[in-house]
Amino acid sequence: MQHANILKVNEIFYSIQGESTFAGLPCVFVRLTGCNLRCSYCDTTYAYEEGEDKSIEDIMECVARFNCFLVEITGGEQLLQKSLPLLVDHLLRANHQVLIETNGSLDIRSLNSASIKILDIKCPSSGMSANMDLANLTRLSQHDQVKFVIGTREDFLWAKDLCQYFDLLGNRQILFSPVFGQLSPEELAKWILTDHLKVRLQLQLHKYIWSPGQRGV
Repeated sequence: MQHANILKVNEIFYSIQGESTFAGLPCVFVRLTGCNLRCSYCDTTYAYEEGEDKSIEDIMECVARFNCFLVEITGGEQLLQKSLPLLVDHLLRANHQVLIETNGSLDIRSLNSASIKILDIKCPSSGMSANMDLANLTRLSQHDQVKFVIGTREDFLWAKDLCQYFDLLGNRQILFSPVFGQLSPEELAKWILTDHLKVRLQLQLHKYIWSPGQRGV
């Protein structure tokens, strides 16, 4: 059993935020190990198992070295680790703005409402849409964001229907992102414009700055 003050960390690095409404900003990334999903397009399979145990104090010390206001906790799936809420609280107390990108399958209510949750709802082409806890869409704070990674026309229509059902359009920051190398940004942009959707087209900026497979960026 893992100690309450310990998390399994895959990597900690300083880079440019590539996604969300914070895209383009310098950001420290804390990537935790382990994931309960196996998405067809996953680009971080190395985080399934790789990592080492670190205390919250060690993580905070590492983050502080980068002298950066913005911190994102990513994965894997962070909510699998029971100490995540404690780490979030420590980062907030240290006056960081904290983003948490979570895969949508686990209840987000344990997370401090001052953090910004980026709920990555899995569409059908991921193979994981049946694993979503869609009640999370009713648990969002006003500043939270919802992301859909779109690989096909079916994904687009599924995401659009879900947004309409939960009355998210115009009431939340909604991000539609094409699966890199599978759906062209131009095609997704055309669908968004044709349907007049109040969503933000999001590209994975880091994959255009650096090599798409490069780690630690």
